[in-house]
Parts: sequence; C-alpha cells; structure tokens
Amino acid sequence: MTRRIISTIFILIAIVLGVIFYTRINFPIGLEDYFKKEFYSQFGPLAICIELIIAGYYLFIKHPKSNFTLALFGFTALLDPIFNTIGLFTSSVPTYGMVLFVISALIALWLSFSNTFKMGRISPIGVIISFILGLAVELFFNYL
Repeated sequence: MTRRIISTIFILIAIVLGVIFYTRINFPIGLEDYFKKEFYSQFGPLAICIELIIAGYYLFIKHPKSNFTLALFGFTALLDPIFNTIGLFTSSVPTYGMVLFVISALIALWLSFSNTFKMGRISPIGVIISFILGLAVELFFNYL
C-alpha cells in the first residue's frame, strides 16, 4: 500500500509540474529559431518530469527496473541544483520545482538503494549507468 501511495504522489507531482513547465515553453514562429539552444533548453524541466512519471509508474506496477528508474530520476533531479549552485549553468527549473524535485529525488534514491519494496537490488553497474544517463540528460539540455 505504501508503495502505491508513494508512486501516486510521484506521478501527481510529475504531472502537475509537467503541465506548468509545458505551458512555459515558448514555441517560436520562425523555422530557424527551432534550431537554437534556447529553444531546446526549455525542455529540461519537462524531461525530469517524464523521468519521474516513468519511475512512479514502474514503482506502481512493481516493475523489476523500478530501482533503476528511481535512481535515474534521483541523479538527474539532484544534478540540476548541484550544477546550478556551483555555477556550471543556470537552471531553468524554478525554485518551487527544484525543491519538489530534490525532495522527490532524495526519496527516490533512498527507495532505490535500500530496496525498500523488494523489487531487486540495483547493481553497481546500474548505479553507474543511471548516474551517467542522469548526467547526460542534464548536460544535453544545458549545454546542447
């Protein structure tokens, strides 16, 4: 029961933030503006929401890859404010979104590493791959 409640909360947070972030995307009128970094960097917060939706859904159905997707979301969501704080880039995630993402990411990483719901431990290779993919997502949307 707890697993389904947590996964439902993750999905609801992702949907609400995803709708907010999607409505803030500025779609250009001219064709050439679609090929600029400023356009694609707007989708970074939305990508984090999609990761959270997938992680929440996998957790809800108790999919064997739940811990991997939770770790992937957790690393991506934590790397954004870390990189923002150290000045590597300016995050496009608003403060309220960053706070919700960090809280969700810490819970997701704890669930993933502790194997709380007995869905199969995440392997060390899985941890490394989820970290690298999270890093790639962050760098893609901020250094395209």
